[in-house]
Amino acid sequence: MQTLHADVVAISPLTEFVHKVILKPIESVKFEAGQYLLVVLGEKDKRAFSIASRPSQCDELELHIGASAVDSYAMQTLEHLRDAHANNTKVTIETGLGISQLRLQCERPIILLAGGTGFSYAKSMADHLSEIGCDRPVLFYWGVREESALYAHTEMQTWANSRENFTFIPVVENPTVSWTGHTGYVHKAVMSDIASLSPYDIYMAGRFDMIGIVRDDFIAHGAIRENMYADAFAFIK
Repeated sequence: MQTLHADVVAISPLTEFVHKVILKPIESVKFEAGQYLLVVLGEKDKRAFSIASRPSQCDELELHIGASAVDSYAMQTLEHLRDAHANNTKVTIETGLGISQLRLQCERPIILLAGGTGFSYAKSMADHLSEIGCDRPVLFYWGVREESALYAHTEMQTWANSRENFTFIPVVENPTVSWTGHTGYVHKAVMSDIASLSPYDIYMAGRFDMIGIVRDDFIAHGAIRENMYADAFAFIK
């Protein structure tokens, strides 16, 4: 883990409720794809957010913060970052955290599953796999409630088009009549597409209540618990 200061370079909206934050640390950052950082608001107040950047982007960190009036955890963090940006002051962060980072030492195909802004966790790994020329099959499932929340749809389709072994599958829970892709819960789409999950390494990010359900359903569908990764596992039974 590194504790360091960073400038807030930019904050821009991705959707009505999701903002992209670019941080520039005062020194190069070391982290693995799939790890997260803490934004330090106080000595005992540190807020966790996945790093959307790939590890080679060691001089810049990208966060996707989903914040609304009902989510004080994220909104307070976003306001803290906005204040620092407006006043040209630095923020304190702790980086290189988490135990669910990408494992590259095996040959199993990979499923990246993200719900909502859990996308940032999977994006870091997807970009890293592309950068290193990974030849393992990679299936990226991104589930959202409304089609408008697929703020990186074009970007991820471009990622999928970059290599024959990459596939991007967006899933919309409440589709419009014009939506022609997968619908419903994102993990149900995975189980519908794949007969057995036993051959896969599975990386997951989303709401804790969602991840608990996904874990149990996936195990019932053949997934091997030791090959499933989510930082939420440390906080749920």
